[in-house]
Amino acid sequence: MSTLEGKVALITGGARGQGRSHAIALARAGADVIVIDICANLAIANYPLASEADLKDTADEVQATGRRCVTKIADVRDGAAMVSAVGDAVAELGRLDIVVANAGVTSWEPIDCAPRQVFDDIIAVNLTGVWNTFEATVPHILAHGDGGSIVVTGSINSTSGKMMDLSTATRAYTASKHGVIGLMRSYALQLSPLGIRVNAVEPMGVNTLMVNNEAAQRVLEGEAPRQYDLLNLMDVWRLEPEDVSAVVEFLVSDRARYITGIEFPVDAGFGVR
Repeated sequence: MSTLEGKVALITGGARGQGRSHAIALARAGADVIVIDICANLAIANYPLASEADLKDTADEVQATGRRCVTKIADVRDGAAMVSAVGDAVAELGRLDIVVANAGVTSWEPIDCAPRQVFDDIIAVNLTGVWNTFEATVPHILAHGDGGSIVVTGSINSTSGKMMDLSTATRAYTASKHGVIGLMRSYALQLSPLGIRVNAVEPMGVNTLMVNNEAAQRVLEGEAPRQYDLLNLMDVWRLEPEDVSAVVEFLVSDRARYITGIEFPVDAGFGVR
């Protein structure tokens, strides 16, 4: 049975990886989908980001479920661009009920960028971009008066600083993922009385190009063998995107209708230690 029939969901960073998985999962559950992505590389990210071809592939996979899909190219760092992209997409589909603020980036040092640029860009995408997403989408959810649900993508780094190498990029990523939890809690306090639930999902490493690339492997090979496995309680190296999508689908559904303001870890027991 479709649990999201008649709903419209918006996913940032949806052209590939976790975002694509979320878009397909929500479409299979009955939602029409808006996918927003920058579709361009960033100098600080020494791995390829999603392309326009990736965005089209996501749209094709969503439409293969029988649901509608609207795609927009926009940079979450640009508040005005997000307002415009969201407004145009919502006008096409008629409403907005669900938002997954998923766009994120990291960097694997060494990299030919100044530390200030690395720090600023990671914070701008991962934290300011989430704020821009809230500001661009919340008015559209409020407009129809039926409530809605927003999920932000946190991380095991949202509650811990014991991850990987001690670099500018890691510190910025950790700070950004701590910060999105503050945003989640603040918006939950504001929006829950208005019928909009706000939660966070906090995955461990996920099998996407953010961690499954040559630059990342060079860093990880310098760490203690099986570091993640030693920190996790369960013997798993990386999650699959679908493992996270299952939690996102639950949190935005009516099955979670009284759940708001929480951090939902998908971390194989990392947080217990």
